[in-house]
Amino acid sequence: MQAATQQVRKADRTRRTHAVPDLREVRANAFPSVTDALRAVESLLLSGGQRTARRNAWTSVLEDRRRARDRVEAQHVLEAAADRTSSAT
Repeated sequence: MQAATQQVRKADRTRRTHAVPDLREVRANAFPSVTDALRAVESLLLSGGQRTARRNAWTSVLEDRRRARDRVEAQHVLEAAADRTSSAT
């Protein structure tokens, strides 16, 4: 009798551990972000040094774009100041 009870308890524990999880729990972490997915693919395809080089290159590209925006903005400010000065005289 005791052995049968233990088997039922073991089967019940197994059913509970392999049961379908609550959907609210699954949705929270079911899909990785695009960034996480790209980093996972990157880690599979590239060695550590290549990854670092690629990230450094991308950082340089972003910095160059920022500098270019700053140059254009400064040029607009200088042109506006020159227009105000020439019309005031």
